[in-house]
Amino acid sequence: MQIDELYKAIDAVAPKRISDAYCAAYDAYDNSGLLVRMEGDVQRVVFSLDFSCGAVEKAIRERAKLIVTHHPAIYGKIGSIDEGEPLGKKLISCIRNGISIVSMHLNLDLANGGIDDSLMNALGGERPVVMEEVPLGTYGKVYDVDGFDFPLYIEKIKRALETERVIGYGNKPVRRVASFCGAGIGEQAISFAKQNGADTVVSADWKHHLITGTLEQGMNAIVLTHYASECYGFKQFKNKCQAVLPVACIWHEDDLK
Repeated sequence: MQIDELYKAIDAVAPKRISDAYCAAYDAYDNSGLLVRMEGDVQRVVFSLDFSCGAVEKAIRERAKLIVTHHPAIYGKIGSIDEGEPLGKKLISCIRNGISIVSMHLNLDLANGGIDDSLMNALGGERPVVMEEVPLGTYGKVYDVDGFDFPLYIEKIKRALETERVIGYGNKPVRRVASFCGAGIGEQAISFAKQNGADTVVSADWKHHLITGTLEQGMNAIVLTHYASECYGFKQFKNKCQAVLPVACIWHEDDLK
């Protein structure tokens, strides 16, 4: 497939307009979309949560002409490109090898069946109460789960997300969970969890005062790595793309879960 046709098909799974709607509604910033466009036919695509050195190396090794990431390969303004710096080196390597780059960030976080939904499913939930909503997308969820003692729920999460890097604070039985993929935990999220009856809050990138505040409000706090909170859902996205695209979809995972 040509890159424009391929991007159109990928965008249909988690449209960029979801990100645009969220940024307009919540005064947020994102940089999703076709960020590096190279001409030519694409037969292989590498999917990687991050625009990492490993992902670029795999794309070159596999002769893939497209890398699809979750986190934007280019996020802020670039004033210069220096091959001696990590980002510059990766971008120059892609351009030299004819590799385009697509990033699916907030649109994939929020999309129905996207990363935030996938985290909820991995944690045993469905039919949630939703914190934030835009057309075709939602973020932040509270839902019932099968009853677990707290240590057993921690083990369930480790198995579901294929990670050992999970930290649990608290000891209450787990019956109703609030989850927020990525860096979404904050005072608003904790208040939303409490108001909707959660006994356990799961997210990544916690600040210390948020952990203590969650415990003081009578809820457990479960800390994931940012990577683990989103890698599961991004792999589901890769599988959806593989089902609709006539190209080889190659998975890359860095050791960050």
